[in-house]
Amino acid sequence: MPAPPSQIYEFGDFRVDVAERQLLRGDGTAVPLTPRVFDTLRYLVEHAGRVLDKEMLMEAVWPDCAVEENNLTQNISTLRRAFGDSPGTQRYIVTVPGRGYRFVPEVRPHENGAALEEPAALAPPEETAPAPLADRRLADLPAKRQMPRPILLAGVALVALGAIIFFFSRGRTLTPVAAPPPHAPGAVLIPAKSIAVLPFENLSDDKQNAYFVAGVQDEILSNLARIADLKVTSRTSANLYMSGQPRNLRAIGEQLGVAHVLEGSVQRAGNHLRVHVQLIDARSDTHLWAQTYDRDLADVFAIQSEIASAIANSLQAKLAPEEETRLAIKPTENTEAYLLYLQANELVRVARSKVEADNADKIYAQVIALDPHFALAIARASILNSLMYHVGREPERKERARALAEEALRLAPNLGEAHLARGLCFYRIDRDYDAALKELSIAGAALPNDSEIPYSSGLIYRRQGRWRDALAMFARAENLDPRRANFEGAPTTLRVLRQWALAAEAYHHALELQPNLPEGWAGLAYVQFAQSGSTSLASETLSRVPEAQKNKPDAVAARWDYAMMARDFAMAERIAADAPDEFVVLGPKQFFRACIALARGDSAQAQPLLEEVLPLYELSVRDHPDDPKFVAPLAKVYALLGRKEEAIRTARRAVELCPETKDAANAPDYATNLAFVYAQSGEVDQAVTLLSHLLTTPAAERVTLAHLRLGWEWDPLRKDPRFQKILEDPEPKTVY
Repeated sequence: MPAPPSQIYEFGDFRVDVAERQLLRGDGTAVPLTPRVFDTLRYLVEHAGRVLDKEMLMEAVWPDCAVEENNLTQNISTLRRAFGDSPGTQRYIVTVPGRGYRFVPEVRPHENGAALEEPAALAPPEETAPAPLADRRLADLPAKRQMPRPILLAGVALVALGAIIFFFSRGRTLTPVAAPPPHAPGAVLIPAKSIAVLPFENLSDDKQNAYFVAGVQDEILSNLARIADLKVTSRTSANLYMSGQPRNLRAIGEQLGVAHVLEGSVQRAGNHLRVHVQLIDARSDTHLWAQTYDRDLADVFAIQSEIASAIANSLQAKLAPEEETRLAIKPTENTEAYLLYLQANELVRVARSKVEADNADKIYAQVIALDPHFALAIARASILNSLMYHVGREPERKERARALAEEALRLAPNLGEAHLARGLCFYRIDRDYDAALKELSIAGAALPNDSEIPYSSGLIYRRQGRWRDALAMFARAENLDPRRANFEGAPTTLRVLRQWALAAEAYHHALELQPNLPEGWAGLAYVQFAQSGSTSLASETLSRVPEAQKNKPDAVAARWDYAMMARDFAMAERIAADAPDEFVVLGPKQFFRACIALARGDSAQAQPLLEEVLPLYELSVRDHPDDPKFVAPLAKVYALLGRKEEAIRTARRAVELCPETKDAANAPDYATNLAFVYAQSGEVDQAVTLLSHLLTTPAAERVTLAHLRLGWEWDPLRKDPRFQKILEDPEPKTVY
């Protein structure tokens, strides 16, 4: 990349000297950059304001060789750190999902001390619509012919121990990170009939009314989301832009992909209610409509419906007759029940433990007792209970979820949330995926802007082995909820398909939105390890997990796993010993200590540890005899104890309980478990044959050449010629 003499670009507190190939701070100190990183910076600066495709950037920076996209991603991360950006902030380089990057500061070019004429590259960005990130992922996949589950040798939560950590894989609400920087992520075509309902300001003297304010905002959003002619941004993305903070509405509109935003405030004093709202065209920062409502608390439903109708009229949205009917329906006549309902909803959104989820369910029960005809509350209670069963396998949750869903449908046959509740029961409890998709389709017609519906559909398609359909659904969910960091959706799907470059891109994008969750860093570390075979690189990535999250199960398990593959057994011992009691979610600590001893070759130390925990695993299987989630870990314990026949029989039972034809997303885990049992039981030929198949099977966790080369559990296979050939050959393509 030859440079004209003495060319300098200034932006913010930095200066780029092209001739000297230096990035300089305002005080003149140089920021050290590698040559390729500098080339990346120069190209971005020279094309400031434009959305640059990744392919274009890669061709400019590496014109003489083919490289993985991860190289460009690393260069961008290096530059952001050089600019002093913390994870999740993008003051200088903004990621444009599905397209590339945009250098956003105003750039002042100079040559020989004089300002240059503005080059064409600094003209306003082109008015093109970049493909959504997930759409491009689909295009990049080969033609059709969950957080990584780390080693988790204990496999699963032991219900008998009462130590399940309740995890809302999508529904949980996190403490909002700082609002995204006030820069547009690139010129995109934004639908005119699109809107985001931003968090309302609480003007009540009693700040305990915050749940009520959030509820009013949420119900207005929900009413708008029922109108098919509108695009409405989901709650999670809109809620990043908290009230009481300066808002750049034009930037917010571009970041959320909407033309309009609704702002408002709520003041409640006893039974008196004042709601003020204003509709703003985010493209021009123009106020379109504003209204203040002074009413009794009992009129809150009418206020919410009137606001939704007024906005629909302002945006010239066409309402079908059934949509007009839905807007006019009052969910309950009981004000006390409604206030409790809002409290329960808010608790569900912030719940991070089983106790909090139980408390939310108890409040829903109070709501239903006050108004047994409150179908919306009944449906929401069902959705919560099916999730609690899905995570914790408590039998009473299963029956409660089903009964509530059917009751909600009996009371309101056309209620979208009722069909969603029934669909999630079919998915989470019955594993009847066709029936679940049918109900979700009905729910989607009534709730066209609910991102939970395409997201759940994507999870189901993944279970059915419909990988492309799953990615398409995740793309739809991302379009409706663009600022949500959803690690379990597209990032996990691309990872289990072994699409390493695209998976790395997806994890980086999600981590920019939410850098505080360990599952994101663990997923990225997995991808990097699979690509490079470097445990040190994976461990370095895991070191970026925030300190407050480092003892969470996902982070602890991943750190332990890479320590074991590095054969750093002292480190593995420290990680297991220092882990909090909740680490038992992944299995008793004795199990992990036994694995360390076996990897060291000390079976005498491992034997009593395994004997100590065996009754716990056997009790779990007695309680859940037909659940492979509990059967598979018992097979591992049997294998490590040398009880070969029991181990193989139990491992095969887990495979039979979850065949690939019924669950393509989870069945490979149980096949991998069987391969582990074969390897530990001396059945080398069967282990190698199964691993050879799993290397081309989607969702076979920890079956990559990198894992097979370093995993201690495969040591019994290392002298086998077939296994050696697998390790010597290139990694085969995943077939789907």
